Amino acid sequence: QVQLVESGGGLVQAGGSLRLSCAASGSISNINLVGWYRQAPGKQRKLVAGISSDGNTNYADSVKGRFTISRDNAKNAVYLQMNMLKPEDTAVYYCKAALPGWTLVVGSWGQGTQVTVSS
Repeated sequence: QVQLVESGGGLVQAGGSLRLSCAASGSISNINLVGWYRQAPGKQRKLVAGISSDGNTNYADSVKGRFTISRDNAKNAVYLQMNMLKPEDTAVYYCKAALPGWTLVVGSWGQGTQVTVSS
C-alpha cells in the first residue's frame, strides 16, 4: 500500500499563501482519487479538494477560487496551493487516497500538516 505523507504547513497571516505537498512512497499512477482533507479543532474532518487520475478536480465551496489541487504522477506527488488564506482555514491538513464519493479513504489517517492562519 502506497503511503502518502504531508508537508508544507506553517503559520501565515491572513491573505497569505502556502503550498502543501503530499509525497508518495510509491507510484500514484494507479491511485484514482487523491484528496486533501482538513480538520479544525472541535470539528469534523472534511474534504477540501480532490483530484482524479484523469485530472478532474472538485473543491469545497469554502475554498473555490482560492485553493488549487494538482498532481504530478512523474514525481509521485500531489499538491495543494492555498492562496488568500483566511483564519477559518486553520486546521490540520491530510492527504489521502480516497474511494469514490470521497467519504471513505484508504488506510489510516496520518499526522497531517498543521496550517495556522493569523488574523
